[in-house]
Amino acid sequence: MARNYPPDHDPSRPTAPARRRARLSDQETERRMLDTAVAMVHRDGLTVGLDHLGFEDVIRDAGVSRTAVYRRWPYKDLFFSDLLRELARGAAPASAPALEITGEVLSEVLSSRSEDLASPQGRHDLVTELLRVTAVSDFEAVHGSPEWRTYLALQATFLSLPEGDLRADVQAALARSERRFVDRVARGWETVATALGYRLRPGTGGSFPLIATLACAAMRGLVLMSLSDPDLLTRRVPANPTTASAASDWSLLGIAAASIAVTYLEPDPDVTWDDLA
Repeated sequence: MARNYPPDHDPSRPTAPARRRARLSDQETERRMLDTAVAMVHRDGLTVGLDHLGFEDVIRDAGVSRTAVYRRWPYKDLFFSDLLRELARGAAPASAPALEITGEVLSEVLSSRSEDLASPQGRHDLVTELLRVTAVSDFEAVHGSPEWRTYLALQATFLSLPEGDLRADVQAALARSERRFVDRVARGWETVATALGYRLRPGTGGSFPLIATLACAAMRGLVLMSLSDPDLLTRRVPANPTTASAASDWSLLGIAAASIAVTYLEPDPDVTWDDLA
């Protein structure tokens, strides 16, 4: 049979041997497949399921042997079950500032308004502004995050899985992820409260994990509502939920966070401030 060669083909030149892909162990194949699929879900988001994710596409992008993959998962449904477990184990993504209120965010606000620390009203106004400003960036970041959409979709839809080990495994993994996430947010709130001389208000039954749980719930609810009503993302309400020195335009999430703070936090009378004036 005649063959068509390129014009510069030299039949006398020895042909280079084909490069063979290094053989991966079954454990390496499994890890690469799951990591690749998780990255694809986080890139595109988990909408109503995994139907948009092609098994063969994952194999191709993972750069692994089809034979090894089908040896590990004879049926693609088995792979997608393991993928759901993997997504649930790492489901809680990093939070944004208004929920977690990191030390970095606190330092930035303090450096720009350090004079407010000189008086009780100034410190109260500072806390108010911290909640108001960071809530906006938090809402925007979460609303536009495929990782957060995956997280919310898993939380909302895992009960649609058939009764059995898969649903139990996903539920248990989501519960562990949720506890880790709430703990991280609670530590952030406690850091800010301590730094600015606030304490839990006696008699309210409050705790920093409770504050974190309520803040996360408010965020989640508003994000879900904004998927069908995008105006919620930019809506601002003239308000003064903390009785600060002046009213301002607040996002809905900011009002929720401020209301939670006012309910459970108060200035600590045992904290003495140096004269910063």
